[in-house]
Amino acid sequence: MPTEFLTSKHHRLAALAALAATALWATALPVAEPTTEPAEPPLAEAPAEILTALEKTVVEMDMLRRFGIAEAPAKAAGSVRIAAYNVLNLFDAQDDPALTGDQDDADMAKPLHESVAVARAIRAIDADILCLQEVESLQALTEFRDTLLADMGYAHIVSLGEAGDDRGIENAVLSRFPIVHTQIWPGLELGGIHPDKYGTQENWFAGQPVAFRRSPLRVDVQIPGSDEPWTLFVVHHKSGRFSEYWREAEVKAVVGFMGEVTKEHPERPILVLGDFNAEPDASSVRQYLSSGLDDIFANRPKTDAIVTHESGRRIDLILANPAAKAQLLADKAFVLGTAARPEGISFRDLPTMPGIASDHYPVVVDTVPSEAVKNHRSNN
Repeated sequence: MPTEFLTSKHHRLAALAALAATALWATALPVAEPTTEPAEPPLAEAPAEILTALEKTVVEMDMLRRFGIAEAPAKAAGSVRIAAYNVLNLFDAQDDPALTGDQDDADMAKPLHESVAVARAIRAIDADILCLQEVESLQALTEFRDTLLADMGYAHIVSLGEAGDDRGIENAVLSRFPIVHTQIWPGLELGGIHPDKYGTQENWFAGQPVAFRRSPLRVDVQIPGSDEPWTLFVVHHKSGRFSEYWREAEVKAVVGFMGEVTKEHPERPILVLGDFNAEPDASSVRQYLSSGLDDIFANRPKTDAIVTHESGRRIDLILANPAAKAQLLADKAFVLGTAARPEGISFRDLPTMPGIASDHYPVVVDTVPSEAVKNHRSNN
């Protein structure tokens, strides 16, 4: 760890926490020969005792939680829980021959301790419909589910393949309820071309057509008690400070998709959820809000309890159309916090550590069927 981070009491304590976590990590892993870092086995080959030891370490690292709430509340009676969670590079240990050069995934497998931490967060929120970002493939997600979430009831799984991202990541869904329709739009051109400049620098994509960086994933889920399926658009919009023009083009397309659904199904509940890579006051998110969607946290002041990213930003959102909003218990929505790197220490200085699940945190909301909403609200 660079010494410049140890110039204050705060950072010295942060360093001690990181070192303590590393020591706990090392005790959880058998090492045949002395090495500078303990090697983790692939997820599918991890012995049960290793998984148990790593989960204990994850629990002990809860002291490093900086954002979100510490414990997920129980689901409201008769409700269905929906969540969005960017799980940060959920890659498996299999080398994808299609990814080479700078994007080679041979060494990209998500560290075992991170996978265990992600699984613990998923178990804590106990979502019935879990919308994920940064999943490598259906194979990687299936391995993760079958190894760490086998008893969670996620019988329905969707990850549709190449979504257009050059790292191979895509959006995905785990659901306890039937998924009756799926769709992606990889490489869809959105109109216009990339500008010459990206901020003050040359734009790598200058002159090329603007297209989805990562296709959104549409799933229609048949929720018990609902008259018709819910349509969910799982998004992972383009990242980057100067990519707002790109995000705006992506949003315009998703709003168009929503319009097509509403035209055919006027009463259809619709959610747009996932990693927006923009806070609610950004122009791209305002486009969604202008289209008639509502942010489930719109009436709450921004506090650490609803921050969704390690950087202190709220960029993971759940937006609802009027038909969905009428059935959401938005006042009970929450962000579940997990361990984070101490303030002032970035992923470049500390790429990972025990307890870390992702740089994002799950955003969660409950819904109840239309008639139950009225009863729930009248009783609370």
